[in-house]
Amino acid sequence: METIFDVAGRHSAIEALERRSARPDFWDDPASAQATLQQLARERESLEPLMDLLKRSRELSELCELAAQEEDGADLEEELARELKRLQEDIERFELETLLSGPYDDRDAIVEINAGAGGTESCDWAQMLLRMYLRWAQDRGYQTDIIDEVPGEVTGYRNVTFEVRGKYAYGYLESERGVHRLVRISPFDANRRRHTSFCSVSVIPETTEAEEIVINPEELRIDTFRSSGAGGQHVNKTDSAVRILHIPTGIVVSCQNERSQHKNRAMALKVLQARLLERRRQEEQAKVEELRGEQQAIEWGNQIRSYVFQPYTLVKDHRTGCEVGDVLAVMDGRIDPFIRAYLQWKGRKGERS
Repeated sequence: METIFDVAGRHSAIEALERRSARPDFWDDPASAQATLQQLARERESLEPLMDLLKRSRELSELCELAAQEEDGADLEEELARELKRLQEDIERFELETLLSGPYDDRDAIVEINAGAGGTESCDWAQMLLRMYLRWAQDRGYQTDIIDEVPGEVTGYRNVTFEVRGKYAYGYLESERGVHRLVRISPFDANRRRHTSFCSVSVIPETTEAEEIVINPEELRIDTFRSSGAGGQHVNKTDSAVRILHIPTGIVVSCQNERSQHKNRAMALKVLQARLLERRRQEEQAKVEELRGEQQAIEWGNQIRSYVFQPYTLVKDHRTGCEVGDVLAVMDGRIDPFIRAYLQWKGRKGERS
């Protein structure tokens, strides 16, 4: 039975790929050769952390035997407990990464949060979600940058776009795509009534230089304007913000958080390229589903997760059934239980299809 610790199986896969790459006719098909070399690199890269985990497991086992022989091993037991906890966390993370096998899973991610109907309530909910994701990214050691923001009239955001840079950022955050529902006693309602608010979250992978997403400059309309977000003294003094319309598809992107117009333009083009890649991926997926005879539900209409503050506290993912009672911890960025459940659920769906 294959497990995440199937070292022999991984070595066999690497050896098979190495034999394939050593064939005299290997480069007769350059595209296939590149795919093989990329797969070989991924297999080798995945083996390194596995070997490290096995080494740490053996060392921990030896320490346990040593502690059992000591008359007074209290200090050693505390060290063992700390090391065991760290090892368990690293094993869980490695196990998650084994589920990230999609072609874009190891990419950086671009995340957009849009407030739904509900005015101030939804704008505040968008800000709460942004904080949640930034906290999660910070805990993982990822880098984040806000690309564009449109503030709400009273508080929060009508929409906000940010970038998350780090290995597997897209693979993890793909689980967040969809509609998020908030139920709470509104801090903006003088009568202290319970309100329901909605926000949509869109997640797309960033492109790489090797991908052929060619953008014809003649198909773009580029406008400049003054920034509207929070940016200190620089905001509203120059027309540094950039908005780009891709005329054939109607896709509009904007960036206003860099100080120079040149940097904002470069970032907006980067986001446009990623959205065009996502559009192409969705069109290809739609063709596959049509051939299967299946109907895809519209994601915007799907409520993937509910966050309830009143009359009880609960966060529930409606796709996987995963529930967490500590809603404040979730809002502080502890969303890994939902990500793990989603990846396992997605894997089971793939097995059935």
